[in-house]
Amino acid sequence: MHTAIDSRRPHGRGRHHPQPAGSVWRFATAGLCASLVGLGLARFAYTPLIPALIAAEWFSPSDVVYLGAANLAGYLAGALLARPIAARTGAVPALRGTMVLATLSCLACSVPVAFLWFFAWRFLAGLSGGVIMVLTASTVLPHTAPGKRGIVGGMIFAGVGLGIAASGTLVPLLLQQGLRESWYGLAALSGVLTLVSWAAWPKADAAAAAPAASHGPRRGRHSIAIPALMLEYGLNAVALVPHMVFVVDFVARGLGQGVAVGSAYWVLYGLGAIVGPLLAGHMADRAGFGPALRVSFLIEAVAASLPAFSSEPAVLIVSCVIIGGFTPGIVPLVLGRIHELIPHGAEAQRAAWGRATTSFALFQAMAAYGLSYLFNRSGGDYRLLFMIGGTAVTLALAIDLILALATRAKPSGASS
Repeated sequence: MHTAIDSRRPHGRGRHHPQPAGSVWRFATAGLCASLVGLGLARFAYTPLIPALIAAEWFSPSDVVYLGAANLAGYLAGALLARPIAARTGAVPALRGTMVLATLSCLACSVPVAFLWFFAWRFLAGLSGGVIMVLTASTVLPHTAPGKRGIVGGMIFAGVGLGIAASGTLVPLLLQQGLRESWYGLAALSGVLTLVSWAAWPKADAAAAAPAASHGPRRGRHSIAIPALMLEYGLNAVALVPHMVFVVDFVARGLGQGVAVGSAYWVLYGLGAIVGPLLAGHMADRAGFGPALRVSFLIEAVAASLPAFSSEPAVLIVSCVIIGGFTPGIVPLVLGRIHELIPHGAEAQRAAWGRATTSFALFQAMAAYGLSYLFNRSGGDYRLLFMIGGTAVTLALAIDLILALATRAKPSGASS
């Protein structure tokens, strides 16, 4: 595994043309703004608005569920369409356009014209997030020195964590002014972030910065590694769903501690999500993305399962902070691992990352609906859900370890 990391470094500096440090952090700031707008605000800020949407009689409880599904469907569509869109417009124009679209979706949702109107805009908000997830890092990282890619990727996806934290803090403050005003506030913040990032993106597209190289010697070696990584990423999505969807309800109703206490755990989840990508990226820069990913899977497996065995506050706090940290924190690790396995050619990296994002979106949507069905069929057994989450990421770890052992067992001539 380490041979791929070490052999990549001398080539990376020549091919990827790393920019001066100031430019790299400017690019990373643009990426952070994009993930905050397209994923943090356009997606996660919707969750705390749900009770207000029902209370104001904008939509029924069943309608709200379908609106949430529209966002998931849009995210999947965005992951699938990101590369075709970028091929037509260029990655940077596509990113700017989807940030504008996410901002407009918040503004449009301030007017409850009809269910279909809201459904369409929630779908477009999800589509924006899917495009941004696929294109952002693959636009910035080719301009970044290999030794800094972990922390830069972590900074980019810290925007997701900021959005999760904002969903538990900013949105309740906005709701004090009214539901419509809350959507105005989200649109205004998204608009400001879009303007801040507008001129901060790299001037050259990722493909121009990192021209394609021959993959011949590596393609056979990594033909299994890439699909396995996508499966692991999908299983990781399953592991995150119990906390993302059920943990607040578990505390509020399952443990009988009320919505206020449940919301406090969601804020802790959001705080973990802010620092998670940065810590994960730093770990990857020091140890390599492969080892960092395996350590992360192990920690996740324990943290995801904890609520199944104990409902003590200290245990739940640790579980929520760790899983919150890995919700966006796993992203730079998987992306960096793709760059290790496909060290040359930004378009090949972007294609693999697009497929990985699609895998994540598919597994996440299936887990959200499947676990909801299982929850109803089991009579409200929360602990079963957390056990399934822990088992899913344990399976991801097992796959990665088996593949690592199999790779090391190959003849030395197979190494790069």
